Amino acid sequence: MKIFTDIPSLREDLKHERGIAFVPTMGNLHAGHLALVKQAKQLSDCVVVSIFVNRLQFLPHEDFNRYPRTLDDDCKLLAELNVNSVFAPNEKILFPTKQEFLLALPPVADTLEGKFRSGFFRGVATIVLKLFNIIQPDIAVFGKKDYQQLHIVREMVRQLNLPIEIVAGETVRASDGLALSSRNQYLNKVQRLEARNLYQTLLKIRQEIISGCKDFLTLQENAINNLVKRGWKVDYIQIQNRSSLMPAQSNDQDLVVLGAAWLDNTRLIDNLEI
Repeated sequence: MKIFTDIPSLREDLKHERGIAFVPTMGNLHAGHLALVKQAKQLSDCVVVSIFVNRLQFLPHEDFNRYPRTLDDDCKLLAELNVNSVFAPNEKILFPTKQEFLLALPPVADTLEGKFRSGFFRGVATIVLKLFNIIQPDIAVFGKKDYQQLHIVREMVRQLNLPIEIVAGETVRASDGLALSSRNQYLNKVQRLEARNLYQTLLKIRQEIISGCKDFLTLQENAINNLVKRGWKVDYIQIQNRSSLMPAQSNDQDLVVLGAAWLDNTRLIDNLEI
C-alpha cells in the first residue's frame, strides 16, 4: 500500500490505472468505513482511500478540532485490506489559498441536515469535487448512513456530467442497531445504551408505514415527542420521497425516514429506507 500526501505524486502513480474505485473518508476508520472499502475492492482492482478532515463542512461551533484523527491506525487497517493507495494530504495541499470558488447547490441542500448545519453540503460538495478532480475515479463509494450526502453527490455527478459511477454502501450497525459512526465514541456508557433508541424510533415508523399508516405528520410528531421524553434534543424526524428527498406524499411508494438528534453534546444521525 502506498501513502501519498501530495497531489503530483498521487496523479503520477494513478495515471496508467483504469477502473479506479475511490472511497473518501475523514479517517478514524471503523467497520462501516471498512465495509465501503471492501465493496470498492469487489468493483475494482485499484482502490484509493482518502483521509482528510474537511474544515469546510464544520460550522464554527462544531467539533472540527476534537474530531478524532487516527492516521497511523487507519493506514494499518487499510493495509490489511490491501488497498492500493491512501491519499492523506494536509490542509495546505488541498487549500493552498482561501477557497473562494464554491458550488451553488439545489434547494434540497437547505433541508434536513442543511437546515441545521448551514453551509455543510457546500463544504461537502467542494471537497468531494476537489477529490474527484485529483483522483479521477471511475467509481466512488458512499455510505447510505449519510443519506442526504449520497443524494447530493449523485446529483452533482449527474448535473456536472462527471464520468463517475456513484455506488451506495449499506449502513453498518452495532448488534443493537446503532449505526456505526466516529462520533459514537463521544458517548458515555449510559448514553451509548440510550443511543440505540434513535434506530428503534425509525424502525417503528417504518413498521407503521408498512402496516398501512399514511399519516406521516403524526408519525413524525409522535417519534419526536417520544425521543424528547427520553432526554433527546431532536433536530428532525422526517419521512421523505427517496428519489427527490422532498417531504413524502401519501401516494409515494419509495420512502426513506431520516432522523438527527442530540444526546447531550453528541449529535447522531440515521435513516431507514421503506
